[in-house]
Amino acid sequence: MARKPRFNLPGVPQHVVQRGNNREPCFYAVGDYYRYLDYLHDAAIKNHAVIHAYVLMTNHVHLLVTPGEDYSITHMMQDLGRKYVRYINRTHSRTGTLWEGRFKANLVDSEAYLLTCMRYIEMNPVRAGIVNSPGEYRWSSYAKNAQGRSDRIIETHPLYLALGNTNLQRRHTYRELFRYHPDDTQVHAIRDALSQELVLGRDDFKDRIEQMLKRPTRPGQPGRPRIAEPATIYYVM
Repeated sequence: MARKPRFNLPGVPQHVVQRGNNREPCFYAVGDYYRYLDYLHDAAIKNHAVIHAYVLMTNHVHLLVTPGEDYSITHMMQDLGRKYVRYINRTHSRTGTLWEGRFKANLVDSEAYLLTCMRYIEMNPVRAGIVNSPGEYRWSSYAKNAQGRSDRIIETHPLYLALGNTNLQRRHTYRELFRYHPDDTQVHAIRDALSQELVLGRDDFKDRIEQMLKRPTRPGQPGRPRIAEPATIYYVM
């Protein structure tokens, strides 16, 4: 069966997940996390991709990325994967595949879901029972976004910048968002969009994506998308 083509739109964020093969670890030692982040930083710059949030779990990774070009995310993940797999196999005397097939990704309606998706990503260690609060986990962007720790990988999104007039205000407002976990409806929407590699967003956002790409954005939607009134093409930052 042919692979389903990905949704790619420059300027529209994507939630990206890659899992270890058979849910096995993709990080074995502290140095592996550092090496992955180094390769991620280089691959993002090379391929014109901007990273807003991430978490590195033992057997999978989550990224929130805005591509600058159609190819940005695919090429970034390919470059990252080649270097990191070679490093892991050489360092830990292993052979064979590390990742479970190709990565999964879905478009994110930034105005409705970007901050929710950032919380979902950075709350992964808490949901997994590894830590009690996201600030206790070492390998995520929470320390940058909520606490101001230096992190060369992260570039702030305009919606994050709108959280306050100063960095101190933004970090405080961002931390306050974590007082309330995403509700079940939001979590299901995030997971469903990712598992089916569709679009996470409001109906009007999905309608615009369908018009632009001539592809269904909703699960179980047969045939060509319906034709709506002409809409201005825009890129969500």
